[in-house]
Formats: sequence, C-alpha cells, structure tokens
Amino acid sequence: MLTPIYALTLDLDDTLWPIWPAIARAEVVLHQWLADHAPATAARFDTTALRGLRDAVAREHPEWRHDLSRIRQESLARALAEAGEDPALAVRAFEVFFEERQRVELFPDVETGLSRLAARFPLIALTNGNADLQRVGLARWFQGGVTARGFGIAKPDPRIFSEACRLAGAVPAQVLHVGDDLLLDVHGALGAGLQAAWMARPEVHPQPVEAPGGTRHVVADLNQLADCLGA
Repeated sequence: MLTPIYALTLDLDDTLWPIWPAIARAEVVLHQWLADHAPATAARFDTTALRGLRDAVAREHPEWRHDLSRIRQESLARALAEAGEDPALAVRAFEVFFEERQRVELFPDVETGLSRLAARFPLIALTNGNADLQRVGLARWFQGGVTARGFGIAKPDPRIFSEACRLAGAVPAQVLHVGDDLLLDVHGALGAGLQAAWMARPEVHPQPVEAPGGTRHVVADLNQLADCLGA
C-alpha cells in the first residue's frame, strides 16, 4: 500500500514557470543597465559573454553551487574589473538582474493547481534557484520555503529535503516532492526517503524519458497532479 501523503514540497523553476525566458530577459535588462552605468563593461561583454563569464565562475567555484546569486554577482564584479570599472557596481547590477528575474510567466495551470493543492496539503517551496515567491506573487499558497542559498546545501543532497519535511511538519515518507529535474528532484527526493512526482511538462520535456522506479506520479501540469491526489 502507498503511504498517505500529508504535505507537498515543490520545485519552482521549470515546474511552476519556464526559467530560461526570464533569465534571458533579465540578462538583456542587465546589459542595458550596464550600458548606462558601466559603458566600458557593456562594450567589452555582450549578454553571451556575460553568461560565459558566469559559467566560468560556477566551474571555478563548485562550492558555490548552492548560491546562484553569489555566482552571478561575482561574475559581474569580474567583468567590471576587467573593463577597468568599479567592481562595487556589481551589487547594484545584480539587483537589476534579480528584480527582472522575478518577472516570470507562470504556466497556465499554476494558480488553479496551487489553489487546489494548498486547500488540502501544506505546500513548501524547495529550490536551488533564487526566485522570491513574494515578488513572483505565489507566496499566499505556501507555508514556507527552503532555498539552497539560504540553507547552504543544494538538491539532490538529502539534507535539504529533510529540512523541507521539517518545515512541513511531516516525516519524509509522508511528503511528496514535485519537480521537473530527474536528478535533482526525482532521484533526490527518493534518495532522501520522500515520495516523488515528476513534472514532465511538454514545454520543458518534449520527449520525456521513463521515470525512475518508485516515482509515484508522472504529470504534465498541476491540475493533473491535483486530480491524482484527489485535491
């Protein structure tokens, strides 16, 4: 028999909204800001080059993989310094990027699906990203959240799943984690003793592979998940 579910943890990026359109738009807004406030940096680094520098910092500092904000801000400081401009501007530049990054476009089912799920289960956000549920406008459906940056550890480490369960007030076996990434979300949750649902949205996974054994549900949107859970 399946263990009853008493709480849900939900990934955010590519589970509740597509992340790369928001990132790409934020990078354009950031570059426009640099053109006004750090023109030498904007001239030396286009958006592709800035993303490449960000990826280089991530490779150089795997110990920062839980803190995407730090990686982005450090890459901006490097770009400014290499262009001969004040690296302290990276703080403001990152805030410009971060603010725009919150302007996500929700998948069409999200508000209805969250409303249905939150009426039956405590919902806890669990993300490696740096989305802010207050700024995004979804905080009203969540009882709390755990971020890799705030906790200091990223998925798929079992400890971050355990912290989310603690916030949910349920033991891992009674918690269903919902996410789009097979490694970080599905394998991570199952390895931490949670149940798992794979959010295989066609927009994100046009050719989904087979979910790992033990996955409780494979769904294409939150309303389908709510139907499966009787919410």
